[in-house]
Amino acid sequence: MLSVQSAIHVCWSVVGLSVSLTAVGVVSEECVFIAGGRDTDMDRYDLLYRLYEEYETDTLRDLQNFVDLFPPVDSRVALEYWQDASDELDAHKRDISQSFAAGEAMAEIAARATREQTFTALDLHSKYGRRVNALVLDVDETLRSAGRTDNEIPRETLHLLTELHETGIPIVICTGQTLENVKGFMIQGLGTELVHSGSFSIVYEAGTGVFTPGHGSDTKRLLYETLDEEIQEVFSLVRSRVLTAAPSELRRSLHLQGNEFNVTLKPNFDVGSDAAAEVIDEALVYLVDLLGRTVAETVEGVDDVGIEARDAGETTDRPGEWARAYYADADPEIASVLTAEEASSECDVEEIPNEVRERFERIDVAYYHADAAEIGSLDLDKPTGVRSALDVLDIDDPFCLVMGDSKSDLRVMEWAHDADAGLAAAPRHASESVLDHVRSTDDLVYEPGDAGSILRVVSVLNQLTAWS
Repeated sequence: MLSVQSAIHVCWSVVGLSVSLTAVGVVSEECVFIAGGRDTDMDRYDLLYRLYEEYETDTLRDLQNFVDLFPPVDSRVALEYWQDASDELDAHKRDISQSFAAGEAMAEIAARATREQTFTALDLHSKYGRRVNALVLDVDETLRSAGRTDNEIPRETLHLLTELHETGIPIVICTGQTLENVKGFMIQGLGTELVHSGSFSIVYEAGTGVFTPGHGSDTKRLLYETLDEEIQEVFSLVRSRVLTAAPSELRRSLHLQGNEFNVTLKPNFDVGSDAAAEVIDEALVYLVDLLGRTVAETVEGVDDVGIEARDAGETTDRPGEWARAYYADADPEIASVLTAEEASSECDVEEIPNEVRERFERIDVAYYHADAAEIGSLDLDKPTGVRSALDVLDIDDPFCLVMGDSKSDLRVMEWAHDADAGLAAAPRHASESVLDHVRSTDDLVYEPGDAGSILRVVSVLNQLTAWS
């Protein structure tokens, strides 16, 4: 049997943590247990259970949060408060460090995660046995919430992202927003140094482009340039006409987002308001019709379909009818909007010419209630952009945390699940399809504006993996 001193030496080698010799009487049994090769998740469960039962972990976390998030101030009295809190924090951590074989790791875990977060991380470690090596994060209603965080990313979340990045985890922001918008508020929140660190990437416009500063010719990948010319032509024509061809009242009520490729109509009202909902529902119908006419124009042999007469002097826009029928059949949410707007199509999907239907199959229409109506390429989506970003970042075997709230984020989650490439997390107000996926996998659902709780789980998971 190993002597206590030999066991401590083995613990240093296996766990990679120092143990105070003054604590030998307390930790020798645990240290021998680890040194003997019997360190399992059940053993960790017992140690972590004891940690949260016997120590003032709530106080420890409060002190850690105060020290981490204390704003920069030029006040001697305030700095003295900070120093006192820092000294008390060190004392609490030292107490834990001297009481466990892996004391330093356990002190850091207790200082940064609640009991529930820690045991969630332990469950994930038991299931996957892997560390998260990339963060793939949506922004709106994921990192920030219009209802809970005044549409700002909380300081706690920004701090946790910075800490995880400092441990060597790249950050991939995956959003439908424009590059310049995302780049601007990421620099403001995380700092220029992090954004230009070489391990930070932005997948923008839901996957049409990837921006990864510091990678030479790969810094900006314009994925939309890889599309067939006929698809690029459709988007170019829709973009050039979408405002000029709109009814005057609708044109005054919305604007075209400054995308490089996707065509996104946004309301000139507060997102989420009744006025925004009304104009976006109307804009969706208009955009679907415009897309139908443009596709018909660009498909050889059907460009003369146009608008034809119907009974009682009425007219019908056949390409518009085709588009309404196709996208209503593809998306129940779009179908419900068309029904509410009395714009449902009487056309059957089977009546759509094959060439037109094949073109529709490559173009996505997205509807975001009281927020946006958009067309994008189904050949370019968020998973495509994420894979490209991971390629630039040289992550060959990804195991990502994917966080998001919408159907476009769900595609990334499904890719990660199918490829055994990560975990999925979502806010409680995410779309039902997203929540169904997240609950059926690891149930990482968090309250709006509290993305930090999931980042804390990931931090503990990675510490447990390093502890193995």
